[in-house]
Amino acid sequence: MYTTGIVRRIDDLGRIVIPKEIRKKLRIRDGENLEILVRDNEIVLQKYSVMKNIEDFASNFTDAIYGFIKYNILITSDTSIIACSGPMKKKLINKDISEELITCIHRKENMYEKYKKNLSLTENDNVEATYAISTITHDGDPVGLVIFCSEDETITESEMRICEIAAKILSKYLDD
Repeated sequence: MYTTGIVRRIDDLGRIVIPKEIRKKLRIRDGENLEILVRDNEIVLQKYSVMKNIEDFASNFTDAIYGFIKYNILITSDTSIIACSGPMKKKLINKDISEELITCIHRKENMYEKYKKNLSLTENDNVEATYAISTITHDGDPVGLVIFCSEDETITESEMRICEIAAKILSKYLDD
């Protein structure tokens, strides 16, 4: 932890304002949930992600799908890649996702690209690939993505449907 040198007063309703610079750096958007933790004498705020609770399940899930579909398979939260199977696994796991993917989540987009196109996965990781992307929801809110991508082979419409089904299974898992 480091100090920012910023001091804020608590108002009469117990609220404080998190400075814009800090919200931007930590990718905290309006309306997002923060989790409040207490460590010794400290109050710690951290972004809350319902997806964090399923990281182990997501990892096993991508491995199971990869057993049949030999493409890179990624599962993201609204901020980072939480599970990955395939050749990109070591390179991408636990990295923050790109603004392009964040926008895709907020728009609840399902995308299918059967011709190679540039896809920005993280700030520094772009791939020229065919891909399928489907949004994971929780209580109707978008919380992450399932991504199939291949730099070598064309992803078919059937595999796009499998991507959508995987996102629906994860959504159902979160809702239960």
